[in-house]
Amino acid sequence: MELSHVDSDGKARMVDVSEKRETGREAVAFGLVRMSEEAYGIVRRGQGPKGDVFTVAKIAGIMAAKKTSDLVPLCHPLPISFVDVAYVFRDEEALIEITSTVKVKGTTGVEMEAMTCVMVTALTIYDMCKAIDKSIELGPFYLLEKSGGKSGTFRRKAQQGGA
Repeated sequence: MELSHVDSDGKARMVDVSEKRETGREAVAFGLVRMSEEAYGIVRRGQGPKGDVFTVAKIAGIMAAKKTSDLVPLCHPLPISFVDVAYVFRDEEALIEITSTVKVKGTTGVEMEAMTCVMVTALTIYDMCKAIDKSIELGPFYLLEKSGGKSGTFRRKAQQGGA
């Protein structure tokens, strides 16, 4: 398998996408946040020690998606056209599922932007809640699906036992 981010001397390089066709591309990433029942009960109501946990975390995730190329050295800056963050609350397990969706019309995919979004969203939840529970667990994080571009569509196979 030829690696696209490595030159003929084995050195890291940015991929040249200047000749690639511009297409609609979308990626969806997933992450989990697990916390104590006490902390979960407080933040599930939408408030934490620092205020509105889920709105602040969503905004942080959106901002992070837009800054991915500043954080990950070989990522291209992209004209992102859509970012969203959704939450699913699993009350019986004190778990928060995070899903991020990122879209672009461009010459390279948005998988890294979706992954960055979901991870920074989770990290912000941790920051907003650490005063009541420092043992919050983040992850796993993974790509659920991506579409567009030369490689087409990818959908992660379902996990056994939930997440």
